[in-house]
Parts: sequence; C-alpha cells; structure tokens
Amino acid sequence: MPLLDLMWDSPSTVDKFTIEQAVAMAGDGDVRDASDCSGELREYLSRISSEKLFDHINHCLSSSFTNSGFVLQDIANELGRRLGYTVDHGVYRGKKNTINFDGLWKEPLGSQIMVEVKTSDAYRINLDNLAEYRNSLIDDSIISETSSILLIVGREDTGDLEAQIRGSKHAWHTRVISAESLVNLVKIKENSDEDLTVSKIRSLLTPFEYTRLDNIIDIMFTATKDVETSLESNILVDEIDNSAPNTPSDGQRHTPPQTMDELRKVIISTLSEKENINLIAHKRAQFWTPEHEIRAACTVSKRYEGTSNYWYAYHPQWDEFLDAAKTGYFVLGCLDKRVAYVLPHAEISSCLSDLNATTPDNGKTYWHIKLEDDVQHGMSLILRGDGRRKVISHFRMELTPSINSSPNKKDSRKFSST
Repeated sequence: MPLLDLMWDSPSTVDKFTIEQAVAMAGDGDVRDASDCSGELREYLSRISSEKLFDHINHCLSSSFTNSGFVLQDIANELGRRLGYTVDHGVYRGKKNTINFDGLWKEPLGSQIMVEVKTSDAYRINLDNLAEYRNSLIDDSIISETSSILLIVGREDTGDLEAQIRGSKHAWHTRVISAESLVNLVKIKENSDEDLTVSKIRSLLTPFEYTRLDNIIDIMFTATKDVETSLESNILVDEIDNSAPNTPSDGQRHTPPQTMDELRKVIISTLSEKENINLIAHKRAQFWTPEHEIRAACTVSKRYEGTSNYWYAYHPQWDEFLDAAKTGYFVLGCLDKRVAYVLPHAEISSCLSDLNATTPDNGKTYWHIKLEDDVQHGMSLILRGDGRRKVISHFRMELTPSINSSPNKKDSRKFSST
C-alpha cells in the first residue's frame, strides 16, 4: 500500500515507521529525481510532526542506508519550510550543464538562500562550484545579488569546513550550520508566540558582520523575551491573572506549562483525526495543515475550585491567524475533562465586542474567555451583561485516549459546526 494511503488508513502504524520504512513504502522505494517515491516522501514529511522529523534526521545521521543523504536533503528542506521559508527542492544527483543545488529557501520580500546538505564534512566541498551555481541563479533572475549559501552538515564538528570558508573569497556569502542546530531553531520557533522572533531566527541563517555583536545580542534578547512572554502567556491564556474580572482566588496556583502542552497535543491529534487532516505546529498554540488552509488556535484551562468555570484569553494575533485560513478553529481544552470545544472562527470573532478585554503593561491586548458549565445550559461562553451567554455545547469534541483508530473518510467530521 502506498505510503500516503497507509498514512490515512492507519496513522498509528505509520507513526511507528523509521524513515527507512517510510521510504520503502513511498512509490517504488527508490529515491530519485522526479520520481513518485520522491513526491510521496516529501508530502509525507510535510504532514508529520516536527518531533517525528527530528527522529528521522537523527536516524539518517546515525544509520547509513541507501540514499540516506538524499532523504536527509528532503528533511532539511522540510525544516526550512517549518521555519517559514518558501522552499524549492533541488536535485539529488548533480548533472553537467545544469544548476545544481539541494534547495532554495525564500522569504517573501526577504532573504534568499541556496542550500547545500551534507551528511558530514569528511570530504572537501568545492566552494567555487557552489558559488558558480549561485551566480547562475542570479543571472537567471531566480535569486538576487543579496542571496547567500547555507551549508547544512550532519556533524556538529564542522571546524575544517569553517576554516575552508574563512580562508576563501566566499566567506561573505556562505554560512554553515549543523543539522542539530537547525533542529533547535525549529524548536525555538514552534515554542514562540511572536513573528519578530521567527524573523530574528531566520536572520541567523544569512551572513552578517560579526565584529560588532549587537545583532547577535539583539537576536538572543528577542528570543529570550519571547520565551518569557510565552511563560506569562501560559498564565494569561490558560489561567488568567488576578486582575481579570471575577477571577477565583486560586488564580495564582499555576498549572505547569508541560501539563498544558501535553493536553494540547492530545487535542490537536484528536482534531486531526476527526477532520481527516494533518495539523502541524506553527507556533506554541497555533497549528495548521501543510497547505495552511485549515488552522487552529488551541488553549487550555483548569477548572477553578468551587466553580464550574474555565478562564482563557484570546489574542489579536490568533484572530489574524485564523482569519487568514480557509477554515479556522478556536479550540478550548479543559484539564479535568476528556473533551474540547472546537469553535469555528466565525463563532468567536462575531462576539469579540461582547467580551471584556485587558491590555497589561506589555501592551499586548487580549480578550477574556470565560466558560461556565451548568446543568441548565451546558457549556456556555459568558458575555458582558447580566445573564448573557452563548451556548457552545454543540461544539463539543470527545478526546481520543490514544490516536490508534483510523479516520473515517466518508464522514470525517465528528462534531457539529453549525
């Protein structure tokens, strides 16, 4: 059975595959240019979690197998896509009289990078050839004069390659990164909340002048600040601080972020299964399909002691993220329930004017989301004004204890969206 069909029919089986097994199931199992195997493998890589990508890249580097270098090239390009680049795949095997490159990574109105992927730096790389390929791409108006070359090397020990670059005329437009460090950049990006952080991360992959350290310090500061804000956001988003109206007195008993994230993963996995889609991480609480057409913002709250209430926040950047989707969902999880509430974007955006909003000292406004579960109404979103509520019980989604069952292609929607 082809890899993608098996992925839909038995996702739990495919999730246990090593990258070698995945390649064997893709097309005819022979990774080569313009082959069904290559096309199916790349689509598979675009639909799996980043954690699985990281496992696959480690396998490529620790276990040599047929065409493992080509597979590593495809995984590296997928990591570039996860960092927000538009990626054009290159060729596996170079040919005479052609422009040979492993990938082109492009930002809209931003940097352009010609990528070369190597499993190790054991063999001397001909930098002159790489520079000629880059110049040919510039001559053909595919990339600009400000473009650069990025060498992605499997090994962390790249000292010889670095020395080779430093001692050449190519030092001003060529940079090197280990596969492990590239993975770490993707991890930082997917745990961030701010677009600025993502932009700063990408700037690390292009050459800049290192004599003055301000640029590096600025990148470190931005990323660190985003992490701190994310931790604060876990309090604001998932539990709401004591300044929120009618917040229970136990509002400062914070649930560990790891607990929140574990439930979020279960929710997103269940939603993916129910909708017969693959939602992958974009940022900490934002997820989308590989085509970016279906998106979800997912947040979690505990139930506050002595009440049937849950508190969340809804951020403007989430609203913009969902608004750009063909189909968008705002998903609310409850730590003490094996259910989540999957609200179509229109349901939440239409009532924003009826919600309280707060702008804390950091200037980042958010709307208050209060859910109340009672016998008469079921789960409801509480609006401003006495007794006003919006019943959301019909958006209830039972959480799958473990993602082992197959998606139902004939009737993939298991919850009501009307």
